[in-house]
Amino acid sequence: MHTIKVKRVYEKPEAEDGVRVLVDRLWPRGLKKEALPHDYWAKEVTPSPELRTLYHRGEMPFAGFAEGYEEELNGSSGAAAFAEKCRGWLQQGDVTLLYAAKDTGKNHALVLQAWLCRQLR
Repeated sequence: MHTIKVKRVYEKPEAEDGVRVLVDRLWPRGLKKEALPHDYWAKEVTPSPELRTLYHRGEMPFAGFAEGYEEELNGSSGAAAFAEKCRGWLQQGDVTLLYAAKDTGKNHALVLQAWLCRQLR
């Protein structure tokens, strides 16, 4: 099976990206829609605004955010359907989850990547 990767939207697209999926609820700042090559915009798997707000205000540590986000994913029929889309895409090649967050070590795309890997085992 191919792999699920993560990449900032501001990084240069590469052929190895495979299917490019934007996983942010809001369109990335400073990018025109035609300037971001992507195949799908997966708003259905983004963290809730409430969860995002708590984390970005510093009222919740990343571990708590990740746990809450996974709970949201586990309870979402949209997330389950997205996991199945990924299963199909992965039969053809890699899938790259695109995100705009500045922190490359702590962000929702990494949580989503780990969740998808567990769902698709």
